[in-house]
Amino acid sequence: MTVHLGEDGRREELARNLDAVRQRVERACAAAGRDPADVTTIVVTKTFPSADVRVLWELGVRDVAENRDQEARGKVAELHGLPDLRWHFVGRLQTNKAGSVAAYADVVHSVDRLRLVRALDRGAGAAGRRLGCLVQISLDGDTRRGGIAAEGAPDVAAAVAAAENLTLLGVMAVAPLGEDPAAAFGRLTRISNELRPDHPNAGWISAGMSGDLEQAVAAGATHLRVGAAVLGSRPPLR
Repeated sequence: MTVHLGEDGRREELARNLDAVRQRVERACAAAGRDPADVTTIVVTKTFPSADVRVLWELGVRDVAENRDQEARGKVAELHGLPDLRWHFVGRLQTNKAGSVAAYADVVHSVDRLRLVRALDRGAGAAGRRLGCLVQISLDGDTRRGGIAAEGAPDVAAAVAAAENLTLLGVMAVAPLGEDPAAAFGRLTRISNELRPDHPNAGWISAGMSGDLEQAVAAGATHLRVGAAVLGSRPPLR
């Protein structure tokens, strides 16, 4: 049986879930000897309505993420004018969609090839904006799920840093299927540390989702991408 919540009920649910995630982050930071202020939770709002994004903003969320260009564009247009709301694009990105995404996203987490760097740079330039970028790393070398193998990261990072309209912010990864997330995220932190001598301002480490955020915090993640733990089970795609 499906239970339909009214606006007040949905707001209470989101507030409760958001508080629970914040408590998890605080406990994880305490265990790791880190300051919770150094960890940003990005709420992944893909497939959820703009009304939820607005409620999250009212509850203090300032970072939200989408993974499909068409859906993201619609939400950005609908919610245009909400102060300080930052849009992150976290999905695999086709080169032919790069111009569209560069026109509205504040940060793209999934930069994993030189052609995409060039396309995003052109798109950001055409839109008259500067775009933050993270190099997505494939931690198991299987690039079919997105990301570039670790040995290719320096070249992509250098290309982003050299681009006229892009800013290199750091690295991103998803824990490989069937692997201990703690070990995987540890490798991501090492890759980040290896890039920092050449890119000292690229300190973002985007890692961890609803099921493994504690391991990500322990490994040094600065940005968490949390969806289901805040928003609940995703509605079916239309």
